[in-house]
Amino acid sequence: MTAIRTARERARAELTQEIKDEARRQLGEAGAHSLSLRAVARELGMVSSALYRYFPSRDHLLTALIIDAYNALGEAAEGADPGPGQSPRGRWREIWRGARKWARAHPHEYALIYGSPVPGYRAPEDTIAPAGRVALALLEVVRSASLTPARTGPALPAKLKEQARILAAHLGAGLSEADIARLLIAWTQLFGAIGLELFGQYNKVVEPADWFFDYSAEQMADLIGLPAKKA
Repeated sequence: MTAIRTARERARAELTQEIKDEARRQLGEAGAHSLSLRAVARELGMVSSALYRYFPSRDHLLTALIIDAYNALGEAAEGADPGPGQSPRGRWREIWRGARKWARAHPHEYALIYGSPVPGYRAPEDTIAPAGRVALALLEVVRSASLTPARTGPALPAKLKEQARILAAHLGAGLSEADIARLLIAWTQLFGAIGLELFGQYNKVVEPADWFFDYSAEQMADLIGLPAKKA
């Protein structure tokens, strides 16, 4: 009985992967807004009623693809981190590069998670933890360093200070509200830079964007206050 169940589970996992692979292919051709379970089933030679046993709706399939994309991006960023033996600034830079490298290799999956919202789709809470992996990788670097921001900037507005306080408490980061705000700015810059590059906004401006991207990473490291050498 156990062997039969294991074989069935393996077959289900393999078919689930085939469904997601075909859905990703269609993302590249028509975009997330055109994703259709019927079209996926047709390409796989399945009746749509059989596919519904794996993904009850288009939104369930989209959620699976989104979680996979966030996790793959997170793994790429985490895998690029050379670890505590390197300088915080070096770790920071490599995490940025790892995220960009993955996005450039998987533009349609990146667009699914950081592009235009899919009409009618609302991401469930299942997507929250995978979505935070890159930010947490950066947070780990920041938390391990002795910070000396290049500039303090203006005082935080009261509402933002409270938001940052709540976030710092949730993360258990041991960082000030201003540190959290600066980290949010850097996180925004990272994905903003990647998105502008992938969606063609840097064409004839900074093309290729390698040097601008690395320069941005260094500027954000200054903003955060990361030391150049291992403490």
